[in-house]
Amino acid sequence: MYKLDLPVDYKQAAAIERRRAMEEERKTRIFNAKTRQIGIDKQAIEQQVFDKKQMEEYERKRHEAFAADALRNDRIATMLEKRQEHDIRALNEAINEFRALHQQPNQRREWDLYDPDALKKDKPARVHDDDPRCGIASLQKFDGEDLNSKARKKLQNEQARKWHEAQMREKEKAKMNQSEADRLYELKQRELDQRAMELQEAEENCRKAINMATASYNSALNNEQRERERLKRQQEEDDKMTEIANCVFGDFLTENPAVAQSAFGPHRVIPDRWKGMSPQQLAEIRKEQERQKAEAERLRQEEELRNKEFERQASANARAALLIEREMERKRRELEKAQADENRRLAQEQKAHIDFMNREVYTNPPTAAYFMQFNTTTR
Repeated sequence: MYKLDLPVDYKQAAAIERRRAMEEERKTRIFNAKTRQIGIDKQAIEQQVFDKKQMEEYERKRHEAFAADALRNDRIATMLEKRQEHDIRALNEAINEFRALHQQPNQRREWDLYDPDALKKDKPARVHDDDPRCGIASLQKFDGEDLNSKARKKLQNEQARKWHEAQMREKEKAKMNQSEADRLYELKQRELDQRAMELQEAEENCRKAINMATASYNSALNNEQRERERLKRQQEEDDKMTEIANCVFGDFLTENPAVAQSAFGPHRVIPDRWKGMSPQQLAEIRKEQERQKAEAERLRQEEELRNKEFERQASANARAALLIEREMERKRRELEKAQADENRRLAQEQKAHIDFMNREVYTNPPTAAYFMQFNTTTR
């Protein structure tokens, strides 16, 4: 027997697998029309790469300038917002301090109307007969009993005058405080406006510098592009003049017969440069044609002789084949007659054998009970 469990040569298998992978990689590289390259314009590609890098550097600087400008504006806005919040907070603190010092509830004129301790502080309904608080509706002093009305009115007038002077002083002080607050607020606003103008001027200067740098760069790029286009046009003009000179003084228009001579031999010519054959060549061609005609006539006569000989041999072969076919037909009939006699003899022998088997051998044919004894157990 053959030994099939031979050890695997891993080194050879790895080498085979490596060669297969290399072949597959080579196929994908060669048969893929998208990646296959016969030749490239290295100078043009390098110029494109250089231009792309310049554009990317310009875009990067431009984005950095805009980002720095945005950061500076954010810082300025944040600083102004913080300063405004600080000013609003200071103003609110000053207002609250002024209210706490000069606008207490007990200092209001109508404080006695909603003082919670008014009943505790109030005097009795009538202290004496000259109590000025006792009016007509108080039922403490009736008409005709007011003996101190002049002093009471004088005191009331004096009290009203004091109240009026106090209100005038309070209004004047409030007006002065409001004027001072407005002056301070206006000074602060002027300072903020001045700072905003300085920041705006700095921003404008920065933007002007960026625009000048961008304009200078664009101008340099434009000059470079115009110079490149001028050189390209000059090169195209030179190429056109060279092509015109080559066409005028070239071998094509001058019909130089030497240019039609092929490098593969003296008997071959270049079709796009060939201007026709010489008289010697035409004479040789006519002579060769006459010789070819004579040769063709000789070959035609030989072909006719061969055809006649072939027809004669075909007729003889046909007669011989007919005789052979008749002899084979006679032998076939004799063979069929002998085979028929043999078949009759074999049929008689088979019939006698079948009769003998039926009479002597097959005397006990199986019944249905014989077949019913099978497939009755698992064995």
